[in-house]
Amino acid sequence: MDFDLTWLLWGLPIAFVLGWLASRFDLRQLRIENRLAPKAYFRGLNFLLNEQQDQAIDAFIEAVQNDPDTSELHFALGNLFRRRGEYERAVRVHEHLISRADLSRADRHRAQHALALDFLKAGLLDRAEEALRKLEGTAYEEQARLALLAIYERSRDWAQAGEIARKLDAGGPGQFGARQAHFLCEMAASAAPAEAEQLLQKARAIAPRAPRPRIELAALRRRAGDAHEAFSLLRDLAAEVPSAMALLAKPLAEAALACGRHREAAEILQESYAQSPSLDVLDAIASLEGNPQAAREWYVRHVQREPSLVAASRWIAGEKLEHEQFHPDVQRALDHAAKPLTRYRCAACGFESKQYFWQCPGCQAWDSYPPRRVEEL
Repeated sequence: MDFDLTWLLWGLPIAFVLGWLASRFDLRQLRIENRLAPKAYFRGLNFLLNEQQDQAIDAFIEAVQNDPDTSELHFALGNLFRRRGEYERAVRVHEHLISRADLSRADRHRAQHALALDFLKAGLLDRAEEALRKLEGTAYEEQARLALLAIYERSRDWAQAGEIARKLDAGGPGQFGARQAHFLCEMAASAAPAEAEQLLQKARAIAPRAPRPRIELAALRRRAGDAHEAFSLLRDLAAEVPSAMALLAKPLAEAALACGRHREAAEILQESYAQSPSLDVLDAIASLEGNPQAAREWYVRHVQREPSLVAASRWIAGEKLEHEQFHPDVQRALDHAAKPLTRYRCAACGFESKQYFWQCPGCQAWDSYPPRRVEEL
């Protein structure tokens, strides 16, 4: 059968025209997609820079619809939802990312971390814990452990918090020995005496220079009737960590009075006061004086050295005034004015309290209270 070349002559131009039309159609579609996605993306970015989050979200949603495979847009959208408090929508975005089979390993870990933050911000601590646990062995491991530590501290699960702190102390750049000691002290507070003793000794071994384990161990010994041992613990702590004297001055004086070693305690306290005057040390010295007049003289000396309304109020309380009938009213006014000055103030958030806290009730920071009253700051 002869082949008709006429069909070949007709076919070549037709194929060329069809190929040209197809390429023009593909280029047109590509230009449309490139115009839509980048414009929406950059419009969203512009809104974001101008702190117009509502408009930014709308623009990013449009960009995601035009290019549903772009993971970066999904991450940006999920983070925006979280910042706005729309945690359910943020969770859906990040769960969608995790379910994608084409997502890289690094992006999958990133999405898992973002999902954990969604749950954490929403207050779903159990789901946040589960999500954070899946980040072990990833690039987000340290961040996940810090978040887990915050969760366990918030829920007062001190055993789990201690486990995480040990891992952070072993593998992270920070030091978490003092934090571990605090957790053990918290556990000891609700334990039986024998177990509390073991926990406090362990805390002391982990953080030898931390004052809390030995202060609480001394209190435990006092409750057991061993005032001598309590005094020895506090005396050694005063020698090793002089900066903690304001915290241990009162229990040191009480232990000294209980075991008849008030002279030794007075020497320790007076030496510390001479180097660094403190209201707490001053009160402890006054409590060891057998003569009320001698105790008041310490407050007079402090007022001469430091302009202290607290010390002046305590001195006047025991003095006879010329117009004695007005003394109660004057004393009440002085005590009222001095009361705010006897509080402790958190150096991290400024939260004030009349008692010393190892962990600030306001910002949850540890060891953020200087052992000084407000008047001394």
